[in-house]
Amino acid sequence: MKNLCYLSFFLFGVLGHAQTALYNSGNIRIHDQGQLGFHTDLINDAAFDENVGLAGFYGNDQIYVSGAFAPTFYDMEIANPTGVLLQTGINNLNNTNFIVGDFLTFKNQTDVSYTFLQNAFYVGDSDISQVDGYAGVTGQSSFTFPVGDGVQLRPLILRSESENPLTKCAYFFENPGSPTSISDSFDPTLSSRELGGVTGVEFWRLQGSVPSTIQISWNERSNIPFLTDDVNTIMVVGWSKAEKQWVPLGPTGAVGDLSTGYASSESFIPDDYEAITFGTLDVPEDFLDLENYIVSANGDGINDILMIPELLELSPNNHLKIYNRFGSLVFEQENYTDQFKGYSNVSNFVIDREQGLPADVYFYIVTMDDLGLDFQGFLYLTR
Repeated sequence: MKNLCYLSFFLFGVLGHAQTALYNSGNIRIHDQGQLGFHTDLINDAAFDENVGLAGFYGNDQIYVSGAFAPTFYDMEIANPTGVLLQTGINNLNNTNFIVGDFLTFKNQTDVSYTFLQNAFYVGDSDISQVDGYAGVTGQSSFTFPVGDGVQLRPLILRSESENPLTKCAYFFENPGSPTSISDSFDPTLSSRELGGVTGVEFWRLQGSVPSTIQISWNERSNIPFLTDDVNTIMVVGWSKAEKQWVPLGPTGAVGDLSTGYASSESFIPDDYEAITFGTLDVPEDFLDLENYIVSANGDGINDILMIPELLELSPNNHLKIYNRFGSLVFEQENYTDQFKGYSNVSNFVIDREQGLPADVYFYIVTMDDLGLDFQGFLYLTR
């Protein structure tokens, strides 16, 4: 015998809103094989979290979900072209089926999200059905956020070192320097010295406490040709909370062309950054060539250490960065003297530290703060 969904609720008119609402003040439960379709608003002021069947949002009028408690549904689907506005969050235990319409949240309220729990997943996300606002995930280490701006799906792929207690993501098709959805701003002209530019077209906001890598993509609407004419210079950048500027979050070496493509980051902690977008590692025109160096880290006492005499003599206040041929940062030192001996000191660079960096050609950038000059060159590491 098919299990039924037994409900205890009241229907009443909502002042200022044309349609009625389902008001839950008791203990609603969707049993196995049960189905509950919402064609009206949901005001959830009691526990609604022991569900097994299917809950769906249907119709053509926008539906509001509000109340003191976030409902937790097992299987979910949305087939409402005007969308479902979340004034309180929704949790999904199993599957979400995006058919048509968006789950919407206020982008200036990060505490409300459509959240996928530990074993939850989704299907059907597209330009016509997504999360326009904050999507969250808990208890998972890898997840693709089905976020967008209600016009295009603009997912962010997250890969974390361990399961996330909770991480959230939203996409903004807005200039980060003057966004309309939030009061914060992240001026694209404020960036660290190694960046050549930061896009003023779009950005993502990502919250999370677990070290993670991400992948974001661009399309024709991203207007990448305005940022650069060389795909190889594109990288993921983040607005640092500590530095109050855009800084690199990954290597160059993006995949694609100027119309479509994607870039990946190195490992970082999302909570350390306010926003994420695309930037370039273009070499500024005022870079001057210093010498190219050879470091033979074999312990014979000859060229075992990278020595740049000009730093100590002309600019004790300096900043050295060394990158491998793929654009990944492998060594960084402020006020460098002679610390580089062929080993990485960057915690997020995966390597056998006891064996040191592999013999190869490396690229270095050094900032001489006392002179206001930047230099670049190549480093040949042998063993």
